[in-house]
Amino acid sequence: MTRILVAALCVAAGAAMPALAQTQDRASTGEGRISLGVTAGTLGIGPEIGYRANQTIGVRANGGFLGVDHDFTSGGIDYTGHAKLASGGVILDLYPFGGGFRLSAGARYNGTDGRVRATPNGPTRIGSLVFTPQQIGTITGRADVREFAPQLTLGYGGKLRKGLAFTVEAGALFQGAVRIRDFTSNGTLATDPTVAGTTYRNELAKQRQKLQDTANDYQVYPILQVGLKYRF
Repeated sequence: MTRILVAALCVAAGAAMPALAQTQDRASTGEGRISLGVTAGTLGIGPEIGYRANQTIGVRANGGFLGVDHDFTSGGIDYTGHAKLASGGVILDLYPFGGGFRLSAGARYNGTDGRVRATPNGPTRIGSLVFTPQQIGTITGRADVREFAPQLTLGYGGKLRKGLAFTVEAGALFQGAVRIRDFTSNGTLATDPTVAGTTYRNELAKQRQKLQDTANDYQVYPILQVGLKYRF
């Protein structure tokens, strides 16, 4: 997946190269600037390439990658979570005043996913019943989001001139609800064919739904990125 995102950025860079040849000829008019840089924030850390056609219009392609660990509690169970941020986007920038302030809209390929894990060390309530650690074992689950999502941001992209520039943007990625999948455990009741095993699996399904209900509240992911770029 990471190789796919990197390849997409390389394709975007290749598409922008013909414009680079025109940059020097158009420099005297204040138009046509290629920029290369790095961006970091809630989308992760990654490269960015941009082309500003004139005072009011620009386009960018960027990627973000990062691993994040987070412990949390849901339904009385303590979980260890790990999220792997991986996304790549193409963004159209509008500079309404011709300076550095910009309004941006785009779309991202969102390969972000996560894992959750819990190993109770005492009697634990699963759903509406209490089970022993041996009956539960280790609970594991997977979380993912839809692959493509629109984004809207506003920020500062630097003025249309050669040199080093600081950038910042804030907004939202409309990723939809996080989906909880493959929620299972490996204790003695996980595959028990008796009534006790069936009851446990039904209660575990209720626990998964509690996690899903919580995840449903996070359909919009906040974007806050800062960056450093050099415009040629």
